[in-house]
Amino acid sequence: MNNNSTPNVAIGYVDRCDVSQAKKIAHKWQLEYIGDVKSVSKHPDLQFLLQVNHQYLELCKLDEPKLGAIKVDFVEGAIAHRRKFGGGRGQDIAKAIGLKHSFKPHVLDATAGLGRDAFLLAGLGCQVTLMERMPIVAALLEDGIERARLNSAISDLATHQMKLIHASSIQSMTIAEQPDVIYLDPMYPHREKSALVKKEMRVFQALVGEDLDADSLLAPALALAKYRVVVKRPSYAPPLANKKPSTIIKMKKNRFDVYVNQAIPKPEKE
Repeated sequence: MNNNSTPNVAIGYVDRCDVSQAKKIAHKWQLEYIGDVKSVSKHPDLQFLLQVNHQYLELCKLDEPKLGAIKVDFVEGAIAHRRKFGGGRGQDIAKAIGLKHSFKPHVLDATAGLGRDAFLLAGLGCQVTLMERMPIVAALLEDGIERARLNSAISDLATHQMKLIHASSIQSMTIAEQPDVIYLDPMYPHREKSALVKKEMRVFQALVGEDLDADSLLAPALALAKYRVVVKRPSYAPPLANKKPSTIIKMKKNRFDVYVNQAIPKPEKE
């Protein structure tokens, strides 16, 4: 996600065992700390609540409690299943990134969001730098990565192949060490009625809005990426910055616009 505005948000704990973690997160991310989440009724101005729930950091949209809480969980659920059974290098995202031969690029995910694609690419052998400028989203990401590092099955992956940077990719993209590929997935308004948009998208649209400056991502990405820039777009959306891509990989509802700077090297023959 890529929006600098910070909505009215605070952090609290669900259980007393989570007090110290909630306070630590509040201090690091400069968030208002309200203690027990039951006290949220005393803060009618709040739009969102970050809560530590038995060691998991979760985000709640307070005016739509039925949407439930959002968290970053690389250990279980849909993300873990996708890593194990998603199709490996035959997946469209792998083709777009250029995962062929023995090529294992350093990928800068410059709009990291909840880190799903970044985690998948790390699972396919890439070194991934995740850049996220929204403090609330970066806090969720950091929590998910830290818990992944405690899991024996993915500890090495989360520790050695995923690095989080809290910064604006428009202003600070060059902080990342020379990336081979830059991956962009900026927010774009959905055509579907709100009830049809899955809960995470509804919460994130309210949290970060549209990426009104998303077009500004492409030029610095093209200047920095060694081999290519990959942009994920809804099938109905125009190209980023209205720049025609080198090639397009179409999917059911989305597509990957691929901008090639130079060809990916073939492995040397022994």
